[in-house]
Amino acid sequence: MPVSAMAGALQAPTGRVILTVSGKITNTNAGDRAEFDRDMLEALGDSELALETPWTDGRQVFNGVLGSKLLDVVGASGNTIAARAINDYQVSIPISDLRNYPVLFALKQNGKYMRVREKGPIWIIYPRETYPELDTDQITDRWVWQLSEIVIK
Repeated sequence: MPVSAMAGALQAPTGRVILTVSGKITNTNAGDRAEFDRDMLEALGDSELALETPWTDGRQVFNGVLGSKLLDVVGASGNTIAARAINDYQVSIPISDLRNYPVLFALKQNGKYMRVREKGPIWIIYPRETYPELDTDQITDRWVWQLSEIVIK
């Protein structure tokens, strides 16, 4: 199912919405928001990142969509993202993180879709092993699991 990035309108989700994007965006499909189901996110392309995390045992392989691709599809024009999880954890992420590094909005861990109890359905993963400058406490706070909403500011 391709995601259309025509000016102003995105295809509507047909499955359960797992991510809502709002704020400074030009492409929407639900009023002033862009809603995505899992199929729509996967249609944006699959990227893979293998690394160890502070919350898992051993090396893990994550698959999902690059944050930069998601920004492009919604026509984001802001400087920061307010990322909010299902449990209302919220953190501000500079858009430059997603533009300068292959930050992953992971849907799968070791080939399996992540359930809410496994930090899913979406977990923001930073490539800290490839880019040592991302291995800081400040960046670690931006690894939002159970991501449900981002607001472009």
